[in-house]
Amino acid sequence: MNKSEVKWDKKLKIRTIGRDASAEDVNHYPYEPTSYSVLQRLSESGYLTSESCVVDYGCGKGRVDFYLSYSLGCHTIGIELDGNLYQEALENKVSCIKSDKVSFVHTAAEEYIVDSQADCFYFFNPFSLKILKSVIGKVIDSWYERPRNMLLFFYYPSDEYVSYLMTVPEFEFLDEIDCADLFEGNNIRERIMIFEVSC
Repeated sequence: MNKSEVKWDKKLKIRTIGRDASAEDVNHYPYEPTSYSVLQRLSESGYLTSESCVVDYGCGKGRVDFYLSYSLGCHTIGIELDGNLYQEALENKVSCIKSDKVSFVHTAAEEYIVDSQADCFYFFNPFSLKILKSVIGKVIDSWYERPRNMLLFFYYPSDEYVSYLMTVPEFEFLDEIDCADLFEGNNIRERIMIFEVSC
């Protein structure tokens, strides 16, 4: 096990390590937390600030939410369908050293009505393309209801995700954060693709 994963969990006083495929099905993928090294690179990219409000789809036990709130002081909203993972996220919220700007919603991603203050959205392949399309529809609806600059972050994106995202009329591909050097094997999927929706 990576020492930095253990170190950060201990520092934040949360438990997020490990993979959980107990609720996996054709549309919902296993819980696997984003590596802290990737989150550190994201937080240092300059795209997120203390003013950001980040929606984390398929948040699992809340690692992304707690880390970004701790490192940047931003608001985060974790969306989680699985009841067991949601409960673990709530337990982590109680124990975490900084969780006052972190909240969780127990619902299906495609049912979540986007908070009007949300301006950043994070995805680590939480679900199928079918659900992603529905979620993106909700995000765009929110933008039309209250136009604002939005950033969408897709870590370790699949080819089908990328192919679809490139066709969304409201989206403009903005940048890519390369994370391949953080892991062995030089996997080209080790990146965070960033799309922008602007006023």
